[in-house]
This record gives sequence, C-alpha cells and structure tokens, in this order.
Amino acid sequence: MQQRSIIGVDIGTTSTKAVAFGLDGEVQYQQLMEYPIISDEPGQAEHDPEQVLQAVLVTLGRVGEWLEDHGYEPVGVSFSSAMHSLILMGADGKPLTRCIIWADTRSHMHADEIKSSKLGHKIYLQTGTPIHPMSPLPKISWLRQEYPELYKSAVKFIGIKEYVFYRLFGEYKVDYSVASAMGLFDIFEFSWHTDALSVAGISSDQLSEPVSPTHIFTGLNTSEADLLHLPPKTPFVIGASDGCLANLASHAVRPGEAVVTIGTSGAVRTIANQPATDLKERVFSYILNENHFVLGGAVNNGGVALRWFRDTFYPSETAEAIAKDQDIYELLNDVAEGIAPGAEGLLFLPYLLGERAPIWDGNARACFIGASYNHTRAHFLRAVMEGVIFSVNSVVKALEQTVGPIAAIYANGGFSFSELWVQMLADVTGKKVQLTETSEGSAFGAALMGMYALGVISSLEEAESMIRVSKTYEPDPQRQQTYSKAYAVYEELYPKLKDSFERLSKV
Repeated sequence: MQQRSIIGVDIGTTSTKAVAFGLDGEVQYQQLMEYPIISDEPGQAEHDPEQVLQAVLVTLGRVGEWLEDHGYEPVGVSFSSAMHSLILMGADGKPLTRCIIWADTRSHMHADEIKSSKLGHKIYLQTGTPIHPMSPLPKISWLRQEYPELYKSAVKFIGIKEYVFYRLFGEYKVDYSVASAMGLFDIFEFSWHTDALSVAGISSDQLSEPVSPTHIFTGLNTSEADLLHLPPKTPFVIGASDGCLANLASHAVRPGEAVVTIGTSGAVRTIANQPATDLKERVFSYILNENHFVLGGAVNNGGVALRWFRDTFYPSETAEAIAKDQDIYELLNDVAEGIAPGAEGLLFLPYLLGERAPIWDGNARACFIGASYNHTRAHFLRAVMEGVIFSVNSVVKALEQTVGPIAAIYANGGFSFSELWVQMLADVTGKKVQLTETSEGSAFGAALMGMYALGVISSLEEAESMIRVSKTYEPDPQRQQTYSKAYAVYEELYPKLKDSFERLSKV
C-alpha cells in the first residue's frame, strides 16, 4: 500500500520551509530557502513578494519531487505564514509595493495616534490586535497620508499568504487566523470591523474574503502541478498564522499550558475556547479556528538579537565558521556558558526593532545597562541572550494576569536547539519547560490543520497523540534566585527610559 504524506509550508520572516510529514506526524523530508529583509531606511522592513513566492514554489517543488521519487502519495498541502504583512495590489493583479512585514516601524506615529484615541481602544477590544506599527491598520493609515497616490491606486490590501494563493488560484481569500492579526477583523463576529475600516479609509471590498483555516483550494493548473511535482487534484488547505499553529504543534491545548516560540521574533501563547482582550491592551487574542483562540503576546526581538550580535561583534568568527561548514551558534553558546548567570550585573534591553508585547512601543530601542571595565565581549553576549528571555518573561507575567497561572511551558523555534537558552527560560520564569520532538513548529501545525481539514483526524485535540515531549528542563533554584534579582532591575528600566526613547526617535 502506498504510504501517504501531508506537506506543511511555513512562510516565515527570513525563510520559507516545506516539510513532508507522514500521517503519524513523523518528518519525512524538508527543504528551506532564505530571503533577505530589505531595510534601506530607518524603520523599513520589507520582502520582495516575488522572492517569497519563488521560495514557496522551489521548496514545495523539491519536497514534491522527493515524494514522487520515493513513491509517497501527497494527500494535501497546508500553509502557515507570518502575521501582519501588507501588500498593495493594483487593478492588473500586480503588486504596487513590496511586502511590508511585521518588523516595519515607519507607521509608529499613526499607531500612536490611533492608540491614544477612545476609538482606538474600542477597536482593540473588538479586534484583539494591539495597535502597533506591526499591524496593517496603522500601516494603511500611514500609506494613506504619506503616499496618497499609491494608496488610491490600490484595489486590494493583502498579506503574503494571500498573494501566494492569488498567484496559484486567482482568488483573494484570507483565513480567519491571519485576518484576526490585521487590526481590522472583529474576532467576536468573524467579519471585518466597521470602525477599523473607517480609520484605515478602506472598504471591506478592498480586503480578501475571510474563510475558515480549513478552507480548501483545488484546481491547480497542469503546468504548476508539474513544476511542483504534485498531482493536479492535490488539495491546498489555506491554514492559519504561524503563531497560532505553533501552539497546535506544541501540545499546549489546555488552560495553564503555554508555548514559548523564539525564532527571529518570539511569542508566548496559550489556547482558550473563546476570545478575550485585556483592558491594559498588553496581550493579543487571535483565532486558530472557529472554536480555538490563541491569547498571548509577541516580542519583536528574539533570535534576531543574537544574529545582530553575531554579525556585529563576531564577524570574523562567523566567516570562519561558514568557511569550515561549522555552526557559529555552537561557538556562541560555549562562550556564553562560560559567564555566570546575570552577566555580572550587565543587562540588555533587546528592543532593536522597537517592541510589541507588553509595552507596544515602536520607539523603544536596545541598550546595555550596567557595563563596567571588567565586562568582556562574552559578558555582552550572555546579556543579549538573557535580555531576550527577560523580555519573554515580561509577556508571561502579563498573560498570567489576564488568563490565570501558567504551570508548564512548551518551547519551540530556533532557540530550542540551544540547551543553554532553554535552561535560561526555565530559570528565569521558574517554570518547567518541555521540548517537543518536532522542531518544525508552524510547519507541523499547518500539517495538523491540513489533516483536520481533509478528515484525516476528527478534531484538533486528536493531534495531541502525535506530539511527544523529548526533554524537560526544570528551573534551578540558585540560578532562579539570581535571575529574580536581575529581572526586578530589568523591569524598572523601560518605564524610566520611555521618554528618552521617544525623544531619540525624533533626532
């Protein structure tokens, strides 16, 4: 009997990954292709949508070819994508702009203006998306004022996954999950929010049609099917957002369980059976599907902070590691492990790209605090890693105040390959941290949603049987005590520096 597979495609911030899974959840084969973030001016963060589309087609085609060569039957393809992206489309079906991604902060003045209004607070309470430069709502408002002719020429305002599906199937559709992160979608009514549309100055006709994450596309044309090495009748499931699918892939489906994902950015999320918003506007409430809602907070600065430190302060070591086909991050971990917890009083606020949860401040900036003559490059490295975890911990605390205590954390994302960093998470939060066997978080979540859409499993809860914990990290009491003291100082820094960050943004 021919073995069957399902392909999960994750359209991420720095790369797209396509992964073939058996229907038991085991990884069969995967491909990844990177692309750059375009940043030619302060605050800019964009992708070339054609580069992203090609990454989807190439990775999916290579996986399809491998399945074809090895005699596997693909039952379907299902998608995950990063949230908050924006592309303006012209009447000819071609992009008028690049893809403006979540990390772009150029709309921060418009976000501040909307957020400070009574209507802005009302919009947050109905849409569940904190008002911040990350989301399409202030981005559209910014384009409307700064680039009026471009704005008037746009017939559609879409995200990157919508662009991929439009190119493949000629339809503008957006899943509830991605829509719920736009700041334009009513998560209680499952429809576009009138007040948000009014602020953006657009109509619902200029947005894609919202559909369930289980929505299926068929009718791939023969030439595309041949290119992708897939049968023409292969069903494509629209799927959901990367953050929501990371929870599905990580076993955290019960109250009191949370997922911490640290890739380029980072997030803390927990699942509930109904949406909820926070009067202090610290946490988001997104849709996984019609019966599951993901509450939490995202941080802009996860692995990107370590990558920045690597490229800026370890350029020769990085070049040498690449030449020798070695992993530079193993070296960095070894160096950081030689420094005691707390980095001898050196702290790092990791706001290189501004910040989302829990402060939601696009003007926030990174800084080192407490540097002394005795600190070395290794201390600064350790402080960067700790600063990212402190930032995540601040979201954990805000989330607990909104939804109740979190007893266990499931961890995934690129940081999960670093035992030092995962142990740091346990020590800082004081909570047990568990790694699941698959490190393909969002791609695996997409595959699970695809299995549900195609009837392979009867419920999302049934997916738990495919998710196995590979390792558990317990907090160390002594390190926890040290971090508790350091975090207390860390927590005081942003409120004291907030006004300074705002003034610096105007320099």
